[in-house]
Amino acid sequence: MLERLLSLRRIGGTKTDHPLADSRELRRIIGDIPADNTFKAIDEIIGWLESLQGTRDFPEDRLYEALSRLDDAAQPHLRRQARDYLHAPRLSRAEEKRLWTIHHGFWSLLASGYERCLQALGQKTRVGEQIRQVLPALTARLISALAGVLKWEQFHYGPAAGGLWQRLGAALLAAEGAGVAGRSLQLREGVSGVSSPQQEFVKAVAFQAASMGSLLPLEIELAERLIAHFLPGFVFSATAQADSVYWVDLAQPAPPMRLARMPSCATPTQRFFKPGTAHAAIEKLLHDLELGHDVPGDLALGGQYHARALLPALRHLAAYLAPVPPQRRHDRHNVKQRALVVHGLNDVRLALAGKLAGQPGQAGEPPVESWIVENVSRGGFGALVNNIPGEWLRIGALLALQPEGGATWLVGIVRRYQRMGDAGVQVGVELLALQVTPIELKTRAASTYAAAAGMPALLLRDGNAPGEVRIVMPFASFSLRETLEYEQDGRRIPLSPVAIGEQAADYELARFRPLAPA
Repeated sequence: MLERLLSLRRIGGTKTDHPLADSRELRRIIGDIPADNTFKAIDEIIGWLESLQGTRDFPEDRLYEALSRLDDAAQPHLRRQARDYLHAPRLSRAEEKRLWTIHHGFWSLLASGYERCLQALGQKTRVGEQIRQVLPALTARLISALAGVLKWEQFHYGPAAGGLWQRLGAALLAAEGAGVAGRSLQLREGVSGVSSPQQEFVKAVAFQAASMGSLLPLEIELAERLIAHFLPGFVFSATAQADSVYWVDLAQPAPPMRLARMPSCATPTQRFFKPGTAHAAIEKLLHDLELGHDVPGDLALGGQYHARALLPALRHLAAYLAPVPPQRRHDRHNVKQRALVVHGLNDVRLALAGKLAGQPGQAGEPPVESWIVENVSRGGFGALVNNIPGEWLRIGALLALQPEGGATWLVGIVRRYQRMGDAGVQVGVELLALQVTPIELKTRAASTYAAAAGMPALLLRDGNAPGEVRIVMPFASFSLRETLEYEQDGRRIPLSPVAIGEQAADYELARFRPLAPA
């Protein structure tokens, strides 16, 4: 890249030596970006963005033209890479980090470049006038780029950065100050539909308000696209209304917060958000899909998805983008206690059966980790993991935890996961039940019960709907057409299938109705 830049200096007599400052050379460079090699294309585009970052004498109007052209050229390649990131069944940690770094880096560089363009807004020069002419598109693209950073940080379950929200607010304030915040425009070349600086900001607010930390990356992506679909129903205003749910100060380094009470003092930069008619529309789509209807044809999801794949994201949005968002059900108590942790259905069964020695790293035993439990409630606990564990630690992971010095293993599912830089991660775990029994399931049709192959499972004895039990079983083993049995006190207990509750990579949680013992 450096040699190429040096060889192209002094083109066209532009103010800067950078080749992207010349319109003809910019068109040639964009045309030379490989269309059939996604990684090479993105690598080249990021290289050009980095070169722009180091060129301080680049006229801002020419800089905006270069950035917007690179932005447009990158989008199809970014979409292909994002599909790999979201859909690959088993990305290694190294490959996941590589893809994440590429996307997070792209959006960060792009946003920084657009912010440089915005700095020329107040100049009483030709460059300043040109920036004022493109201000609606510039601020919309800037907010979209910062929202891209926000989304990829959420994919990594990073903490919300207040500074990022101050940058978002500055972009919207610039658009509002020029009276163009609501100006409709085509955001990017080749992208259908229209947007505006305010619409891009409202999408980011709804994304933050939806509290995505309990969703898997693919569910986060689908939730973001659903938010864009329901965007016209959200209400964003400069004055608080009786049913406003969130508020944000565009001039402050803080993300949107729930409006539990009015801010201590009113300022002109405060904005207020409520779900409006979007909540009813979300609930209607959720109800339709649960009844078996097809996904609407006008729902742009970036790919073809079965209705079942949308349900977790829709249920989450229906709960968190509601007139009354979810409240904590149980009081949380702070503690500091070490605990042993095992994960996966097979190792959790071993722990419950008392077949673990209970010492991390002991030869012949499943891997046992040591966590620090920081808070507990009736519904679960929060823990700090000082060293980021292996690839198994994800939203939805099944684990068993035993407090230090205790004899009981608690079974739960990872519901929240937040990286704390190099210090480790904070994990939120929902307890499945207080009474969990390892069992072996067999098909009821087996003619010789003792000879039938058993299926390892966990029976959850409390927290169930009346007349039902929940069972954790291996992935893809539940069938509505198959009655199962397990043995208890010498009797066979038939289980009539009711429904599957949720699925993860290595297990599924299903509901059954116990029948009279055989």
